[in-house]
Amino acid sequence: MEFAALAAWILAAVAGGYLLIIWMAHGGASTKVTRFPILVVVGHPLAAVAGLVIWIVYLATDRAAYAWGAFGALLVVILQGFMLFTRWLVGRGGRHARGAEQAFPAAAVAVHGGVAVTTFVLVFLTAMELTGT
Repeated sequence: MEFAALAAWILAAVAGGYLLIIWMAHGGASTKVTRFPILVVVGHPLAAVAGLVIWIVYLATDRAAYAWGAFGALLVVILQGFMLFTRWLVGRGGRHARGAEQAFPAAAVAVHGGVAVTTFVLVFLTAMELTGT
């Protein structure tokens, strides 16, 4: 289960990187109208990468504290991702949908979110299994 979580995490990172490239190619933060706070746009991938590094350390050491640390990082990532998703969803197709995020393909957003939720569940279950709760 731990390596399935790693694979899911990497897939989510690839899909997220694709979305970030699209956002930047369409003007990113330099667009006049955006629903995405720049701190969340920067913080979301940074927290995800930090969590992934902690997860890799867990895989190398097999210490439950690192698994729980990665889960904590994922909590932050999921909350930020949910904020980005709802802001993207609200602006999608609306009269004022002019931000760079409106160029996101819905399928890419769905894959990124679905794999991210899968990662979250796998990491949580692994951490629970390690602590015997």
